Amino acid sequence: MVAGSHLPHGTVFVADDDDDLRAIIVDALRADGYTVVEARDGLELLMLIEDTLGTPEARPDLVIADVRMPHLSGLGVLDHLKRAHVNLPVVLMTGFAQGSVEVVAKRLGALGVLTKPFDVDVLRKAVLRAKGEDDK
Repeated sequence: MVAGSHLPHGTVFVADDDDDLRAIIVDALRADGYTVVEARDGLELLMLIEDTLGTPEARPDLVIADVRMPHLSGLGVLDHLKRAHVNLPVVLMTGFAQGSVEVVAKRLGALGVLTKPFDVDVLRKAVLRAKGEDDK
């Protein structure tokens, strides 16, 4: 886990087992002024989220997670959060067939699904949309 200094744009938790892609996402978000906390898999992400539940100011403003990760998928994280009644905005990423993933993700409460590979500007728009700050 790596955390940046807390900045006014908010905190984003990013989970992806692809170190290179995770680094690109983290660097882009930090350059935009977000505090970013990283996880290498779904289980680590879930533990990081659970660690924040008792401290509202530590909770993420947004979670971005890969669908396919070791130990626990992004969909598994979403399912766990839904069953635990933890309401956090989540955007998933996938490099695989998006149709069925998007249906399940939406049913579990995801805000959307980004298809890999995606441009950093697509990521930025998804983050702004999740925060309700998009231009539409």
